[in-house]
Amino acid sequence: MSAQDIVQEDTRSIRGIAFKYVFAVCAFLSILTTIAIVITLLIDAVDFFAAVPPLEFFTETEWIPAEGTYGIWPLISGTITITIGSALIALPIGLLTAIYLSEYASDRRRAYLKPALEVLAGVPTVVYGYFALVYITPVFDRFLPIGTFNALSASIMVGIMIIPMVSSISEDAMSSVPDSLRQASYGLGATKFTVSTSVVVPAALSGILSSYILALSRAIGETMIVAVAAGQTPRMADLTNPAGMFLESVQTMTAAMVQIGASDVVGQSTEYKSLFAIGLTLFVITFAMNVFSEWVSSRYREVYR
Repeated sequence: MSAQDIVQEDTRSIRGIAFKYVFAVCAFLSILTTIAIVITLLIDAVDFFAAVPPLEFFTETEWIPAEGTYGIWPLISGTITITIGSALIALPIGLLTAIYLSEYASDRRRAYLKPALEVLAGVPTVVYGYFALVYITPVFDRFLPIGTFNALSASIMVGIMIIPMVSSISEDAMSSVPDSLRQASYGLGATKFTVSTSVVVPAALSGILSSYILALSRAIGETMIVAVAAGQTPRMADLTNPAGMFLESVQTMTAAMVQIGASDVVGQSTEYKSLFAIGLTLFVITFAMNVFSEWVSSRYREVYR
């Protein structure tokens, strides 16, 4: 081996070691950032719970910070309302879109449609919120007793926003199903529809369920759409008239955080620190859903040889 070859080999070795440490630092920073966020939330949330008992925070059904009433359930109720409404739109449409892209669309058409669909994920959420407020709400106002700020319009736009997440992850899961399963079904006389719904979808179930859970986590954490279009009225859902909840103004956990952060409350007041208690609750919910998504993915994953 010549001296030049030795130098090149040493250079490649040094470069490989350098990249290894760069990647390790990036991974460490990601973990450190998450830990720092959790610690920040915990410090101020502990101060809040020193003034407001956790039992009161998690059992009260009224959220009136100006009067010292801090019950998280009206905010959770609003968040669930938006999440359910968006799920009714995004989950079926996203799955049907994924089936089309995976099983029916040609390679050329898929190459255009999938990137075009994913553009929806890049639209600023404040634009979605503005569109819901200015265009969608007036349409519903013609035939529904709906307010200017309402959960229905916000749910629709949140649902549209998370469609790319459902369709993209589900389509990837379906595309990973071996063609041998499809060909075996065709050999038994099955139609494309039967193969798609009875073979491919069940085989890709773990990926589809993961896409559902991740999309719902995204809907729960959405801020600008609900802050602009859903309003800022914390209220409990009326279980005797669940449909009516969508026609009224609601306030989600994220919208409440925006309202508190943008208000003139004193920095160390209990009302200000409630922001961190809400944030910690939201973090726990989304973290639990992400862990559940990983469990579902590993529990129902199909392994093909």
